[in-house]
Amino acid sequence: MTVVAQVLVFAGVAVVVVSALAMLRARTLLNRLHLLAPVTTLGAPLIGLGLALATGWNLGSGAILLTVVLLAVTGPVLQSAAGRVEAQRRGAIDEDLPS
Repeated sequence: MTVVAQVLVFAGVAVVVVSALAMLRARTLLNRLHLLAPVTTLGAPLIGLGLALATGWNLGSGAILLTVVLLAVTGPVLQSAAGRVEAQRRGAIDEDLPS
């Protein structure tokens, strides 16, 4: 594994660990969703890019990068949808408003 790949994987794992530790202290769903965002938008892409660099450019690294792209695109959308449902359940926003 190259030094660049090691640094990327280490940085991604650090983001995930820090978010997980902070999530242990979060009490509400909205706070937990807020702490999940760095994992899907920063941690996973760093880990995926580092693993792709470590394995070289082949079919396996293509699958890793595809997974990272799908996670980076769908993660924020799913978090926003879950946050909206929770806010509607709490009565913080009107259910009849368009999304």
